[in-house]
Amino acid sequence: MHIQRIGQLLLLGLAACGSPSSEYDASGNFEADETIISAEGSGKILRFNLEEGQAVRQGEVVGYIDTMQLHLKKKQLIYSIRAVLSRKPDASSQLSTIRKQIETTIYEKNRIERLVKDDAATKKQLDDLTAQAELLERQYASLQTSLAITTQSLQSETYPLQAQVEQLEDQIRKSVIINPVDGTVLTKYVETSEVAMPGKALYKVANLSNILLRAYLSGDQLSSAKLGQSVRVLVDDKADERKSYDGILEWVSDKAEFTPKTIQTKDERANLVYAIKVRVKNDGFLKIGMYADVIFQEKGQESRSQ
Repeated sequence: MHIQRIGQLLLLGLAACGSPSSEYDASGNFEADETIISAEGSGKILRFNLEEGQAVRQGEVVGYIDTMQLHLKKKQLIYSIRAVLSRKPDASSQLSTIRKQIETTIYEKNRIERLVKDDAATKKQLDDLTAQAELLERQYASLQTSLAITTQSLQSETYPLQAQVEQLEDQIRKSVIINPVDGTVLTKYVETSEVAMPGKALYKVANLSNILLRAYLSGDQLSSAKLGQSVRVLVDDKADERKSYDGILEWVSDKAEFTPKTIQTKDERANLVYAIKVRVKNDGFLKIGMYADVIFQEKGQESRSQ
């Protein structure tokens, strides 16, 4: 009886091992497009309101890094810019003095011209005033140029300082931790009060509303795999029950690889297989790493629908 019982178990085991090949075309595990969010600023994390499993939206502020030192450096640079600009000459005041002398000389020149016509003044007086007016005009133009150069030179001194201010403002903006994509937090790497550095991983997020099933096909199955085609995806639900999902085949590898140890294909004798990805709309039941089967054509009794 004992030997007979062992024989029955072996037959059941062989039947169980052979049945999947007639029920599905490929098998694999679910994965998602995961994004690791890293810090762009450096300093102590003052707030980090995230928990694993939490849903986050694109553009949502999830924390910030201490920026006190950045603000102090920015203030110092602004004071330096003001100090440089305070040395700018008062061009209008200096030029107005010479302009007033020019106007006075021209007025006197015009008066002497009238007197010369009446022989009440000499030609030398007129020539002296004309020369004086020309000299003042040249002095005005020279001073105007000199003041412009000085002003531009001092303004140029502020450009590097202003660039440093903009760099600090950029660092301050990057100290605010903004979630870049919609998704679910998979892993949290840091906590509040820890010190962040540029490039340090903060958390991992993935969009689980549409999840990918990576499966493998043998070479003779490629003819039945067409990009964009609809397929059925079956996952275990309860004991002896399976859930069915609609999927879209969106990627087929163009390179063969050896069969992964954890994956069985329809033809278990195949040494080389081709990876595929099937995108499935997730109702919240599907999880990363969950095992599933793919059916390209209906076979046998249909599984229970979602």
